Amino acid sequence: MKQLQDILQGIDLKDHAGRLDRQVSSLHFDSRRVQPDSLFVAVRGLSVDGHDYIAQAVEKGADTIVCEHMPWQKDEAATYLVVENSAAALGLLASNFHGNPSQKLKLIGITGTNGKTTTATLLYHLFIERGIPTGLISTIANYIGQRHQPTRFTTPDAVQLNELLSNMVDEGCEYAFMEVSSHALKQMRTAGLRFHGALFTNITHEHLDYHKTFDDYIHSKKLLFDRHLDKHSFALVNADDRRSGIMVQNTTASVHTFALKTHADFKSRILEQHIDGTLFTIGRHEVWTPMVGRFNVYNLLGAYATARLLGYREEDLLKDISKLKPVEGRFETIRSSDSKTAVVDYAHSPDALENVLATIQGVQKSGQQLITVVGAGGDRDTAKRPQMASIALKYSNRVVLTSDNPRTEDPEAILEDMRRGVDKDQAHKVLSIPNRKEGIRTACMMAQNDDIILVAGKGHETYQEVDGVRHHFDDREVIREIFNQQNQ
Repeated sequence: MKQLQDILQGIDLKDHAGRLDRQVSSLHFDSRRVQPDSLFVAVRGLSVDGHDYIAQAVEKGADTIVCEHMPWQKDEAATYLVVENSAAALGLLASNFHGNPSQKLKLIGITGTNGKTTTATLLYHLFIERGIPTGLISTIANYIGQRHQPTRFTTPDAVQLNELLSNMVDEGCEYAFMEVSSHALKQMRTAGLRFHGALFTNITHEHLDYHKTFDDYIHSKKLLFDRHLDKHSFALVNADDRRSGIMVQNTTASVHTFALKTHADFKSRILEQHIDGTLFTIGRHEVWTPMVGRFNVYNLLGAYATARLLGYREEDLLKDISKLKPVEGRFETIRSSDSKTAVVDYAHSPDALENVLATIQGVQKSGQQLITVVGAGGDRDTAKRPQMASIALKYSNRVVLTSDNPRTEDPEAILEDMRRGVDKDQAHKVLSIPNRKEGIRTACMMAQNDDIILVAGKGHETYQEVDGVRHHFDDREVIREIFNQQNQ
């Protein structure tokens, strides 16, 4: 139980009714989870307004309500607190409730369109391998020290987020590396958090189904640098992205840069690329990594620069960087006994897909064919669907269009959108197979010895969402099963 007045620190109350000398057992913004002595925050969502559920929350035992306007009907036994923005208040309340955990460790936020998961995970492993207690909050997994926690969203809600950080503090974690999505920033899930540093990877057109405009998407990413950093923090940006300057134009943090192409504080250059790794430089030093592609060099360089800014010694870091392995579902390779190579990658945006395909093209040998299996998610930005098909055709000998996560949409309708990106003179190179497993099987059957098969879109995911229901599905399992069958 926490004193209400203690968790109201930093909250600007516009109005209130009822006692402030209460104790609070838990925080909730979902009325279905309310328990006796809970504090319920009425948050306005995209489709649901929490203010409509205040009475239900009180009935279930919430005796403190935080809202943006005073209800017409009030329960005399409850306390009502009016604030300007409930979502922002929720973050501050959650942070106070859990003892402001982000101030008790060094929290580093990673944002951008591509590379967030890989960079955050690389940093986590760098510090864990040196025996430094560290936490990770990412799309793939959350870790409290070396204890795994399942995850469903890139950035959890404010209550879950502060509980995770509090658990990390209790476990003795000194650092936490966290993916920060544009959705989370715009929805103020990160309100109340203090970041020791922030990293910007890049930005391309993505999530326009939610943000509607690219300017809004950029502005949402920028909030990490504007709101959550202070003069004691650092901001690290990819100087090769032309919008990196916009990200930090209003920050009070010290600004640092990394790049492959332009002048920067941390500089790298690719020397050799192969299907099994890359030789590149960091400053004056050569480094070999089993990770493939220019995009991964950016990820490694961003992780290196962050670690250096956190005090990691250069000589230790160069040695440890070369030991890092590819992140699950990011350019993950699977070989067959007859020398076929399947590449599984999470690329689900036009830019990410083109990066992966260009990387494969850069390491392809003469005579090797590339067969790409790709889809597009349902209930998401429809404008990118024809782009995905067009980009796949640009680099591939054959393309199989198939389902990704159709969610509540008709898979055939999604494929029809994708086929709009196929020119008539290229139609003979394309197959449309809605069943993802059959699409992957067809690609594997078309491939000859030494050919490369890219299976894009789902990467680390172990499910496929159809009609709103998640079914077990793992691209890697499917590929291994097919390769084993072909070898029998």
